[in-house]
Amino acid sequence: MSKIVPLISSGTAGPLGVLHLPRLWQKASLEAKGLLADGYPGCGQGYDQMVLDGLGLDRDATLNFIKSNFPTYPEFEKWILDQKGGSLDAAAVQKLNDAITGYIHDDATRKTILDANGITDEGKIKDAINLNNLDDWYEFHASVLKG
Repeated sequence: MSKIVPLISSGTAGPLGVLHLPRLWQKASLEAKGLLADGYPGCGQGYDQMVLDGLGLDRDATLNFIKSNFPTYPEFEKWILDQKGGSLDAAAVQKLNDAITGYIHDDATRKTILDANGITDEGKIKDAINLNNLDDWYEFHASVLKG
């Protein structure tokens, strides 16, 4: 099987309401199976680490759970709840979600992504979620559709 570009947006939340968590699960799961597209970290230092830190999860334990169990997404959320005593701190989740939606890429990163997509930078697309979506869709097109 060919490697897979993750297409779950960082702007997507699962039932727990945590943005980017489904994408973290997908990327870590794909990496554990050796299926994550080149250039994508299974668990990077950006949004991935923000989510782990924001939820107070141990990085190694989280990645080991995914690699050892290959959980469904609901099973992953259940494991998180088990680690957190059955619930998440609503204020911490809101703070994390605000940090994710408020993150802005630097000018060079924005320019690189927009240029690759043939989009003139008019200053309208600045947030990392939408820029990362464009980047993922570009990579998906290049590796799967255009081949």
